[in-house]
Amino acid sequence: MPLTSIVMLTRNGLNLTRRCVDSVKLHTEGPLEWIAVDNGSDDGTLEFWHSMDNVKLIANEDNRGFAAGTNQGMMEASGDYILLLNNDTVVTPHWLSSLYAALFRDPNIGIVGPVSNHVAPIQRVPFEEWPAPENLEAYAAKRQKEWAGSGFYAHKLIGFCMLFHRSLLDRIGGFDERFFPGNYEDDDFSIRTRISGKRLWVAQDVFIHHEGQGTFASNRLDYKRSSLANAEKFRDKWSTGLSAPEMDCLGYNPSDIVAREPFFIPKKHFVPLGGSTAFKTKITDPTES
Repeated sequence: MPLTSIVMLTRNGLNLTRRCVDSVKLHTEGPLEWIAVDNGSDDGTLEFWHSMDNVKLIANEDNRGFAAGTNQGMMEASGDYILLLNNDTVVTPHWLSSLYAALFRDPNIGIVGPVSNHVAPIQRVPFEEWPAPENLEAYAAKRQKEWAGSGFYAHKLIGFCMLFHRSLLDRIGGFDERFFPGNYEDDDFSIRTRISGKRLWVAQDVFIHHEGQGTFASNRLDYKRSSLANAEKFRDKWSTGLSAPEMDCLGYNPSDIVAREPFFIPKKHFVPLGGSTAFKTKITDPTES
């Protein structure tokens, strides 16, 4: 496989991060470039990243949020492919090679994602199938065999795990940093990908465990309040015709937005990766030590 740049954000939640990293090390084939973006952890997470070899660490003194932190990480990525992975996930055998197989199945596919448990319905497996932790690998292996090569084109993807070619950033830009601290930035990224002419794919043969709202819980943040606030920003940006509570509780149809936007207009749809610079940041690059 080609070099994959894994961009992972952290803000506390050390136990979740350690568990995720261990699963990636155990179950990943091919060369990896680790890019960790920390948004002001104070629970030993920074020390954990420093203890790992070959990690490019971006340490923000303040919480820049998911969109801005992800943009920072993607700007530092040197791989031809970028994998965004939440720190509250646990990956399973052959996860990355299977995601690559899905990405390569169609040159029009811009982003691929797996199925999971705690995730929006578009990528969620039935509740009765959710495996216990001790059965996770067995369940994933069984699903990989039964659903080999299967998937579907999706109207949006959830940002807990996304794989795409870095050229997508040249095409649509990065994440929109107005969606702070998190929620709806992945909706926006998905929609702009589709408007640009690329498609989204859910690989049904790849199951990744997702804790769900792990960073919000680790930092005692109000997930619902953040979601509603960003739903309002999203509604305003894309003129959904729905109120923020309606969108957040009942959902919306991303395809309605894409249908109204037949052409990708850079001035309107492209989001520069640079974003805000009003934060103190320290970058540790292992190649320079």
